[in-house]
Amino acid sequence: MSITSYQVTDPVAEHGEGPVWSAGWGGLRWVDMLAGDVLALEPGGAVRRRHVGAIAAVVRPRAAGGFLVAGERELLLADSDDLDAPLRSLGEEWTDPEVRMNEGGCDPDGRFYIGSMSYSAEPGRGTFYVTEPDGSLRVVLPEVTISNGFDFSPDGTRAYYTDTPTGRVDVFDYDRDEGLTGRRPFAVVDPAQGTPDGLTVDAEGGVWVALWDGAAVHRYDQDGKLDAVVTLPVPKITAVAFGGDDLGTLYITTSALGVDRAAQPSAGALFAAEPGVTGRPVLPTTL
Repeated sequence: MSITSYQVTDPVAEHGEGPVWSAGWGGLRWVDMLAGDVLALEPGGAVRRRHVGAIAAVVRPRAAGGFLVAGERELLLADSDDLDAPLRSLGEEWTDPEVRMNEGGCDPDGRFYIGSMSYSAEPGRGTFYVTEPDGSLRVVLPEVTISNGFDFSPDGTRAYYTDTPTGRVDVFDYDRDEGLTGRRPFAVVDPAQGTPDGLTVDAEGGVWVALWDGAAVHRYDQDGKLDAVVTLPVPKITAVAFGGDDLGTLYITTSALGVDRAAQPSAGALFAAEPGVTGRPVLPTTL
């Protein structure tokens, strides 16, 4: 099935990433990652911007209210849902200036996971971590390259993950006590169609995957079979999330990195599609 996308905003980001819809903060937020900015879509379509540091890798709601932002090498917490709320740091997690945080998400029990990568995307320099209750990081997967999309099946028993250069979406079993186990391939993307970046899982268990250099989003059913494609007019598709009051709109972020703006004037814009399925409320962090 082919699904057509439409443009929601002007090209407001150099490297748009990580869209998240939260009823708590009243709509959609995403990041202009390498600019270090968190963006918010206003009801009338305007975009608000808040600078948080050198990098803004991920934004997620907190279960107790407020939100979390993953910065370059630290996690930042706000106690209010207001985009401009004060942020406090949980401390620098490593000192290597060549490695930064990239993409992440939460498990059904509120633990926050964050991946890293080197600025040069050097193979094996990244790590996939999970937070401990005090906010410190514990290694889940060492020696990854570009740690990217992460989300769970509707029943919370499976987790989907991408390390982009592998060209795969992998799946894990998940248990509250055991964590992530049994990593195995779920879907393989033909290199001619791009590489897998961010992802989200809908209410039916379908996995929607943004394709970097693919000008598309793929949906894979629970067996890993491709069954829907969202086409876009720009090549570098970074991440996806369901939003809207009914969670029926698929929001799609894009990047303008290395793109000829004259040839691709919409690169960096926020797009959306109406795929005919709904998403699930975002999993918050208990930090």
